[in-house]
Amino acid sequence: MKLFHSINDFRSTKKTILTLGTFDGVHIGHKKILERINQNTENGKYESLVLTFFPHPRMVLQEKSEIKLLNTIGEKTKLLEETGIENLIIHPFNESFSRLTAEEFVHSILVDQFHIQKIIIGHDHRFGRNRTANIDDLIAFGIEYGFEVEQISAQEIQDVSVSSTKIRKALTEGNMTLANEYLGYAYFLSGTVVKGKQLGRTIGFPTANIEIEEDYKLIPKIGVYAVKAIVDSKEFFGMMNIGFNPTVNGQKQTIEVNLFDFDADIYGSKIEVSLLHYLREEQKFGSVELLKAQLNQDKIDALKCIEQL
Repeated sequence: MKLFHSINDFRSTKKTILTLGTFDGVHIGHKKILERINQNTENGKYESLVLTFFPHPRMVLQEKSEIKLLNTIGEKTKLLEETGIENLIIHPFNESFSRLTAEEFVHSILVDQFHIQKIIIGHDHRFGRNRTANIDDLIAFGIEYGFEVEQISAQEIQDVSVSSTKIRKALTEGNMTLANEYLGYAYFLSGTVVKGKQLGRTIGFPTANIEIEEDYKLIPKIGVYAVKAIVDSKEFFGMMNIGFNPTVNGQKQTIEVNLFDFDADIYGSKIEVSLLHYLREEQKFGSVELLKAQLNQDKIDALKCIEQL
């Protein structure tokens, strides 16, 4: 996959079959559109192209927006590459870009820059200044400028419309079953292993503390999870706590993962942790011994979840 960081950087000798949007989560609804893009470019006559944006438009246009995203830019790029798309443009979204009218966007970008043959979009797509243009406007532009428009209906995606908003809600409620069903994969966090208080090591449950650099990444509900982790391209299972460690009077939210049958030193390593199942809420125990007893039970519960995969 070729990656471009601006619309102006893209060049192609072929006409394009494209789609555009924020693609936060690259969920099963998005993948339906991306599969259709790939089907339309199988013969090699056209090139597949995805146009997405960063920052998220709501971060720019809504002054007090506190939206958290399902993917970092790196995670989104990885997920889109896995779909087989040939070209990805991550264009900087700013107020100037947002002021483009629908016709300016279609004429100067889709037609002149991308040499569009066909655009495939979701059932609720809106575009142009203030998102005033809809599918009917796009079809009219297609007739005027000579490109096709295909819309993927909500029914084709699923009986219930899948949206990034619904996935965010499920994650904040700890509903990993629903979130992962809508995503089509297990929601994951990626970051760097840093040193923590190392309390877990003293009670037989050493943990890797994960630092996530991107503050816009959505961290799911506080609590304990069964997880799968990838470290140095190797796969491990374990359990993870998101929370404040109230038993030892923790003051700062941490993300700590205990990997089963694992004792390597991975400080400074990159780690990706997929959340498989929500086990329980975080709680304060009367002693470290009671905490240790609960962690033993958590491990049993986590292994039961993992065995069912």
